[in-house]
Amino acid sequence: MKPLRWVKAYLFLLTSTFFLTAHASDINGPLPSWNEGPVKQSIIQFVEEVTNKNSSYYVPPEDRIATFDNDGTMWLEQPMYTEVIFALDRLPEWKNQYNKLTIQAIHHAMAVTHSGMSVEDFKTIEKKWLATTKNPRYQRYYTELIYQPMLEVMEYLRQNQFKVYIVSGGGQDFIRTYSEEIYHVPIENVIGTTEKTKYVYQSKQPQLIKVPEILFIDDNEGKPVGINLFIGKKPIIAFGNSDGDRQMLEWTQSGQGKRLMLLVHHDDAKREYAYDTKSKVGTFSASLIKEAAKNHWQVISMKNDWKVIFPFER
Repeated sequence: MKPLRWVKAYLFLLTSTFFLTAHASDINGPLPSWNEGPVKQSIIQFVEEVTNKNSSYYVPPEDRIATFDNDGTMWLEQPMYTEVIFALDRLPEWKNQYNKLTIQAIHHAMAVTHSGMSVEDFKTIEKKWLATTKNPRYQRYYTELIYQPMLEVMEYLRQNQFKVYIVSGGGQDFIRTYSEEIYHVPIENVIGTTEKTKYVYQSKQPQLIKVPEILFIDDNEGKPVGINLFIGKKPIIAFGNSDGDRQMLEWTQSGQGKRLMLLVHHDDAKREYAYDTKSKVGTFSASLIKEAAKNHWQVISMKNDWKVIFPFER
């Protein structure tokens, strides 16, 4: 595919996603792709209470911080993280070793894959890949495999003067390439795992070049660290889906005032995937299930709470 063609394809995909998802709550009321039930009601009630100046739970706009995990919370993560698929397409000799790798080794493998290229070149290569590579099960581009109900939550929060952040174990540069277009989350609101870069001159022009080392892993206990480093305030609402989000939800709950913590449970094998305790990708362990129940975290059932999963199903 010629460069101009894949650029046009990439822009068409992102524009199509925007028109499918934008302003959905204006047309059908808040969260139209959610089934009526306690989870939907808890989100709406929370937002109404913290935005009502007459409520004892009122939170001023500058403190309305919302954080969302990405993989498995905002878009598809099975049978393998999208970023890993991207990396393995560039380093196919790693494919047979994937199941044996720890999460740290996976991050290192991706850092090696991206090593030596400038940050801008990385974005160009990734955009081309996203515009030309389809998921084998759905035969859809990966940027189409985003969760419509979660897009509606983000939009609903923005309409109520929340600052929305992505806080992910995935690569920060990888997510920033598409976050603004498909989630409407500006790149400065993306916090993720970060590779080291080196400042150099190429053809007398300054460049940031990726080196094969990890600067920061934004997962597990790294998420509160990243939130404090980049935001400086605790979230009042947080969404995750796995053990890697546990500490972010704990950190959110530890703040003063009204808080809401939610976990997406993948229990719909027909429309998406069903997995939890035994999955290497997006592990939802028995201990997390117990902690969610103990701390009154809301568990979102894909099967029961969502009318549709992807925008193209609407």
